[in-house]
Amino acid sequence: MPHHVLTLRHPDGLELTLMDQGATWLSCKVPCADGQRREVLLGAPDAAAYQAQTAYLGATIGRYANRIGGARISHAGRSWQLTANPGSRHQLHGGPQGFDRRRWQLDGHEPTAACLSLVSEDGDQGYPGRLQARVTYRLADARSIEMEAEAEVSAPSPVCLTQHSYFNLDARHGDVRSHRLRVPAAHYLPVDADLIPLGPLAPVAGSGFDFRQAKTLQQDWLRDEQQQASGGYDHALLIDAAEGAALQHPVAELQAGDGGLAMQLYSTLPALQVYAGQYLGGTPSRDGSPYAACAGIALEPQVLPDSPNHPEWPQPSCWLVPGQTYRQLIRWRFA
Repeated sequence: MPHHVLTLRHPDGLELTLMDQGATWLSCKVPCADGQRREVLLGAPDAAAYQAQTAYLGATIGRYANRIGGARISHAGRSWQLTANPGSRHQLHGGPQGFDRRRWQLDGHEPTAACLSLVSEDGDQGYPGRLQARVTYRLADARSIEMEAEAEVSAPSPVCLTQHSYFNLDARHGDVRSHRLRVPAAHYLPVDADLIPLGPLAPVAGSGFDFRQAKTLQQDWLRDEQQQASGGYDHALLIDAAEGAALQHPVAELQAGDGGLAMQLYSTLPALQVYAGQYLGGTPSRDGSPYAACAGIALEPQVLPDSPNHPEWPQPSCWLVPGQTYRQLIRWRFA
């Protein structure tokens, strides 16, 4: 059965192309002041390439975004062994058959919006409870995209849905480390060699993880032992509560290296994973040639990684219980 592909178009602005496989963003074109439309996403050449790649290009991530140490979770005196990803003791982005690998149901679409849904049965990738997920992608105005994610469960389960697009805002995509990034976060989460959190949060002050003032990704590249161990930035930052609250302020601001385009990211989620794409090398691009390392940056709003095992962290619980509705909003605005 062929994949369902559709394009959302604002008459005066953005074009966003989606695929039902993985509820994946294939393309996002932004009108610029020079009259040109910039492609701001990395992408693969065809559906088969999206299935083969392991970088999560443009995918909707679930049931739980990021890593869970030892692929094991505990809650209310019970423990569950999750399905680990190939070659790892841990689970990443919901497991080897996470939501990025599933075919979502297209429930409806309009010229500027599309709603997709997915059912994850009890025991899927080791998780307890049957989960029903919905994502709505809409062009909120000529310059903005919104992702509204919702979920319900039949038994307590950790839930965190996010979007894993890689952005490059330059007219000609080169090394994304020339982009300037600002993130209002005073703390980040140190990780071990497997990118599993070591425990407590650490202050960004005096480190390469301090993005409270905009700077290029290159400026403090590999400055820290934490970066050296992971080949660059692939860490979660805890957004300052006063900044991210109620979508009043952006949780990240990204500016193209050529200065011609900027993006503001808003989110109701408490943290942001910043991954500068240092392991993208060899991933097929749209024209079939391989991407180089750091061809794009993924800015993934989420709860902190391994949160099911760290109730002490200063953020809302990641556990969803029956009778509650998970509802989070992410907004991208281009200027």
